Amino acid sequence: MQPYDYIELKVPAKAQYIGVARLTISGLASRLGFSYDEIEDLKIASSEAVTNAVQHAYQDEESGEVIVGCALFEDKIEIMIADHGQSFDFEETKKLVGPYNDQEEGQFLREGGLGLYLMETLMDEVKVYHEEGVTVFMTKYLGGERVDNDVETISS
Repeated sequence: MQPYDYIELKVPAKAQYIGVARLTISGLASRLGFSYDEIEDLKIASSEAVTNAVQHAYQDEESGEVIVGCALFEDKIEIMIADHGQSFDFEETKKLVGPYNDQEEGQFLREGGLGLYLMETLMDEVKVYHEEGVTVFMTKYLGGERVDNDVETISS
């Protein structure tokens, strides 16, 4: 028996289906027992990942799909957003687009950098693979960030 349940959703790479992915993830997170604020974080981060796939993966004349996979564990949710369109280098893109431009002292978030920044800020773990298309893996632990097992606890 698997230690998790896996749910997969395939939607056309069109803006009108971003909400479908968002609502699916919201419902699954609610079922696991995430708090309202944690569910909002999951919705924002996953919306950014799906939006990036819809906007950047396929050329205008090309149709495609976005795959949303969710692995539900006892203590976390792992979300995979994948497309098979045009790939990009995550680290290189992150350097080029921000999120902050040092000359403007952080007052202006450059377009395109905010999505990557939000995903990394709102989720506990984010990994991006860019082989054929782009695959984003995001993990959110129940009750906040994961603490390593070897950390000593201090009681007061």
